[in-house]
Amino acid sequence: MSKITIITPCYGNELNIPDYAVKMLENEKIFPADVEFEYILIDDGSKDNTWAAMQVFKQQYPDKVRIIKLVRNFGSTNAVFSSLPYATGDCIVIISADLQDPPDLILKLYENWKKGFKLVLANRTNREEPLMQKILSNSTHMMMKKFGLKNLPEGGFDMNLFDKEIKDILIKMDDKNSYFPFLLMWLGYEFVSIPYVRRKREIGKSGYTMAKKIKVFVDAFVAFSFFPIRLISISGLILGLLAFAYGIFVVAGKLLGYVDTQGWSSLMVVILFVSAFQMIALGIIGEYVWRGLEASRNRPNFLIEKVQ
Repeated sequence: MSKITIITPCYGNELNIPDYAVKMLENEKIFPADVEFEYILIDDGSKDNTWAAMQVFKQQYPDKVRIIKLVRNFGSTNAVFSSLPYATGDCIVIISADLQDPPDLILKLYENWKKGFKLVLANRTNREEPLMQKILSNSTHMMMKKFGLKNLPEGGFDMNLFDKEIKDILIKMDDKNSYFPFLLMWLGYEFVSIPYVRRKREIGKSGYTMAKKIKVFVDAFVAFSFFPIRLISISGLILGLLAFAYGIFVVAGKLLGYVDTQGWSSLMVVILFVSAFQMIALGIIGEYVWRGLEASRNRPNFLIEKVQ
């Protein structure tokens, strides 16, 4: 007999929870009779009545539903981390409350887990989303795959299944300023990918704003890639070599008499360019230093208000 824990972070999902409950329970019917389910929903500081909707689900199925309320919005990654100690399943599935990732995929993830894979991903081959969202998501994934995690599957993923062994490792890691899907890939476990098309959201509006997407991208890039720091070093070396070569040219030209030393405008352009590069470099270095400072403070990644 196997037990699957379904973890769902929720932010502004008041309208989604009833539909989520119906479809997830209906989805249980396609599984073998000896498979048991457990649902853990986390209210990640929602401003609407998400918590009340979660309580209704809990009251209807008290033996299989656990709900967690965080003090404020800590982000989906930290919401997932907050639920891991309460997960009692043999394997754990992460799925969003809006069900853009189809629940029937869980069976395929589970079947591959039964074959021995400790990590199974549902990777997106396409998205039923606006063009700009597609461009942003695809660009983020492409850059992360090229400069950070080479083992990322094509198209990226959100929905995934992992073994309780991985769950125990993640709890011990207590990683900060990270991104949960990328953290799974960083572990390096052998995995299998199940391709699918991500659906458009049918109920409600996503709280995953552009500002949050940018923060997640920066956090993930800093956490899993040293490319920005390496780029600064290479750019600085190139600029230094160019400056050295230009200096030799100017001195030689002055001595030989074929270079006019007047050049205030060109000098200012060079100074402004180098200054801009220095400020950008300091900003990138600052991102790394700030995250190191955050980790050294050892503040909790989340604060739980109540568990039911």
